[in-house]
Amino acid sequence: MTRNESSSLAALSLLIPTLLGGLQSGCTHQPPTASQLERLQGTWVGVVAGEKSDTKYTVKITGNSFHFHRDPEFWFRTTFTLPVGTDPQQLLATIKECAPGQENSIGKTVAAIFKIEEGTLILAARGDGGDETPTGFDATEDKGLTRYELRKEPPQGGSIKAAN
Repeated sequence: MTRNESSSLAALSLLIPTLLGGLQSGCTHQPPTASQLERLQGTWVGVVAGEKSDTKYTVKITGNSFHFHRDPEFWFRTTFTLPVGTDPQQLLATIKECAPGQENSIGKTVAAIFKIEEGTLILAARGDGGDETPTGFDATEDKGLTRYELRKEPPQGGSIKAAN
């Protein structure tokens, strides 16, 4: 090996870890900032849009914890991140705990999108277990999409401000 080849190989061996580290840090999702989280905090209750049942869903958000509850047999506790610069806004929830019988979900990440309009949290996720992030909120066009429409519950002993 010549001296130039050796120098090139050394430079390349230093550059690759630096590039990979930069790519890795660029691809990670930072925890949401306080201002991003503020409008999501609280307990939200609602339904699946277009569903003809009386089933109520509850989402409780505290910090970066997201607790999704339908009934004692179907609930998930997650932590989440809000990737910066996504449109619509994405929410990536990693399942930490779940109802008995759902244990194969622990450690999985669910990709969803959300928006808050006129005090309603509209949350869309793939109901078919797919890991692809939804691109829109229209469940009639995207057959694998589940769209939740949730209203914020007033805190105990008080009223709430409209979330926009």
